[in-house]
Amino acid sequence: MPEIDVVDLDWRDATPAQQGIWVLDTDENLRPTYLLPTVLEFTGEVRHDLLVAAARSAVGRHPSLRSLFRLDPETRRVQYHTDGPPGEIGFIDAVADGWSAEELDGLVDVLCWTPFDLGTEAQVRGEVVRVDDTTTLLVLTMHHISVDGWSRNLLVDEVMSTYRCLLDGRVPVLPESPHPDDVITTMSGRELEERVAEAAERLRGAPTVVDLPYDRRPESPSVMGANIGVRLDEDLTAAVLKVAAEEGCSPFMTAVALLAGTLSRTRGQRDVLFQYGWPGREDPATADAIGMFMITCVVRVEFDETTTWRELLGCARIGALESFMDCDVPLDAIATALNPGRQVIWPPMSPVLVNVDELPRELELAPGVTGRHRLSGPVYTKYDLDLFIRVDDDGVTGPRMALSMDYPLDLFDHKTIEDLLAALRQSAHDLAYSAEEPHVRPADH
Repeated sequence: MPEIDVVDLDWRDATPAQQGIWVLDTDENLRPTYLLPTVLEFTGEVRHDLLVAAARSAVGRHPSLRSLFRLDPETRRVQYHTDGPPGEIGFIDAVADGWSAEELDGLVDVLCWTPFDLGTEAQVRGEVVRVDDTTTLLVLTMHHISVDGWSRNLLVDEVMSTYRCLLDGRVPVLPESPHPDDVITTMSGRELEERVAEAAERLRGAPTVVDLPYDRRPESPSVMGANIGVRLDEDLTAAVLKVAAEEGCSPFMTAVALLAGTLSRTRGQRDVLFQYGWPGREDPATADAIGMFMITCVVRVEFDETTTWRELLGCARIGALESFMDCDVPLDAIATALNPGRQVIWPPMSPVLVNVDELPRELELAPGVTGRHRLSGPVYTKYDLDLFIRVDDDGVTGPRMALSMDYPLDLFDHKTIEDLLAALRQSAHDLAYSAEEPHVRPADH
C-alpha cells in the first residue's frame, strides 16, 4: 500500500492558485473551463504500445496527478491526498473498429470535456488513438486543480522522451517527482498583511470594470465562446518588436499597451486593469514540478489622451513590473482589502485576461514522426475577453505576431470582436510607425 499523504488546509493558508480553483469547483455545475485538454496529432509510424506505456508511466509518476480532493464549503477546509490511483491511459484502433471521422471527433470531445470527480478520480486521463496508418492522436485531459499550462508542457515532454527511450530499448532515467506540498511556500502573518496593503494601494481607485463593446449583457452568460485572430505581416511585426525592444517591453507588455490604447481610442477608458496568468515558477524547486502553481495577477495601466505610443509602452512596462513584484500575493486578499464588504468569494478584478500564447506548435516524437497540438474543438471562457499574443519565427521569413481573442457568444457578436481586432491591428501599425505621436488621433476624440 502506498503511504497516505493527507493534508488538511485552512482556506486562508492555501496558495492563490489553490484558492481560485477550489472555490470555483464548489459551484453546483462543474464548468468545463477548469479542464485542460490536450490533443496531440502525430504523423508518421508510431509504436502505439510504447506510446501507451510512456503515457502511463508519466501520469502515474507525479503525486499531483494522483490527488483526490474533498472541500467542505462550510468550514472552507480542503483535504487532499496523493495516494489515489493513477490516471487511465487507453488505446483505440479507429481503423480496426470502423470509427467514422464524425464519430472520432465526437470521441475526442467526450475525452476532452467530461468532468472529473475530484473526490474519487485521478486528475488526468488519456487515450492513444490510431486514426490511420500514418496518423495517431494522443488525447490527454487534466483538471486545472492539479495541473497548469507549464505542467502540461512538462508532462508532454516527459511522455515523448520516455517514448524515445522505450523505442531505443533503454530504461528512462527520470528525477524524482516532487510533491506539491514540498515546494509550495505561502506567506502568513505580518508579512502577508504588509504585502497585501502595498499591492492594494497600487490598485486603489482603479475601475474594476472595462468598457468593452458589449452587444448584450445577460445576467448569467454561458461560458461557451469562440476565437478569432489576426496575424501581422513580417514588416509590421518587425517594426512593432523594434519599438517595444527600445522600451524594454516583452510581447506581454506590448499586448497590454496595444489593448489599453485601443480601448482608449474606441471607448475612452484610460485607467484599466487586466488580469493575466503568472507561471509561479520563480523558485527553482518548482521549475520542473508538475502541479498547479499558476497565479492570477493584475496589471494596471494609467495614462491620458496625450500619451504617445512610446509612452504607453512605458506605462504598460511599469504596470507589469509592479504587478510581477506582487505575483506571490493572493489576489483574493488584495480584492478583499480593496472592497472589504464584497459578498462573492472569488470575483475577477477585471473581466479581461491578457496572456502570451506559448503552446509549442511543432513537436518531434521520434525520427520521422512529427507532432502538433490540434486546436480544434469548442472554446470555453470565464472572462468577458481573453487576448492572446504570440510571436512565431519560422527561421526563414522572420517573426510574425498573432493577436487572438476568446470571447463569450452570449456577450458579443462575431462582427464586434472582428472590429475590435481590426482596431487592435491599426493600433499596432500606429505604434510601429507613429510611436512619438499621441495614441489618440484627432478622429478618436
